[in-house]
Amino acid sequence: MDINFIVDSNAGKLARWLRMMGYDTLFFNDIEDGRLVDMAMKQGRVVVTRDTQIAKRRVVASGNLRVVLTRDDDPRKQLLQVMKELGLDCRERQFTRCLECNRRLVPRSREEVKDLVPPYVFSTQTQYMQCPSCSRVYWQGTHWQRMKRALEEITAASSGRA
Repeated sequence: MDINFIVDSNAGKLARWLRMMGYDTLFFNDIEDGRLVDMAMKQGRVVVTRDTQIAKRRVVASGNLRVVLTRDDDPRKQLLQVMKELGLDCRERQFTRCLECNRRLVPRSREEVKDLVPPYVFSTQTQYMQCPSCSRVYWQGTHWQRMKRALEEITAASSGRA
């Protein structure tokens, strides 16, 4: 089952975590609740929010719109809650979306990114991904390793192995 999300401003850091897992996740910093709900309905997205007013709407109570009402301020705990409630798997599509703009990343050769990455990165990395929208370049450096380890810890906690 492919799940797509809309995350509102009160759970903003969670959007990056969901994108890190490879889920199509829209994020809005300033959007009226009604517009957010309409967009989620039209696009078949799950709303993730801390806003209890959204969760009380008729479309949610009737089961026509799925809302995950996060209970914690910590984005990792929010992600753990979403993973448990929706049975998400973070292993299949990790690091396939741009963390900034949500577009699917495309593989790039070393030569294509030579002038876009620091010299040290160019000399030590062989695999690159790039966002076709914002042109941000990704590689499997130490930051990637930390994010991967954090996802593994959260996944273990969601399956009760932590």
